Amino acid sequence: MLVSGVLTCSMLLGLLSPGASFRSTFGEEVEGAAENIIVRNWSALIGLMGITLVYGAFKPAVRQFSLIIAGASKVIFIALILYFGKQYMEFGAGTAVIVDSIMVALFVLYLLLSRTSK
Repeated sequence: MLVSGVLTCSMLLGLLSPGASFRSTFGEEVEGAAENIIVRNWSALIGLMGITLVYGAFKPAVRQFSLIIAGASKVIFIALILYFGKQYMEFGAGTAVIVDSIMVALFVLYLLLSRTSK
């Protein structure tokens, strides 16, 4: 959970450099003020998901909530890329889909195993 949280927090870099973040993920340029705002906000929201994972790694009381919310966010991203953005799979989005899929599988596994051990 800690590793996935730190990796997810890396998206906060998009707040400082939205163009570089967007280019590495989608292979396209940020073209206007609205896109600049959206990419920065997207980066912040993903970074916040990472922070919740890091926090949940140390606070068992919020662990399940953190995994469910971050996992849902990752599932939505994966579905959107696979449905609308297959052309971005050769860029960082493809790597993110693979890594996020592994994270989601681990989150689900943890949630199932923690449920059966109670």
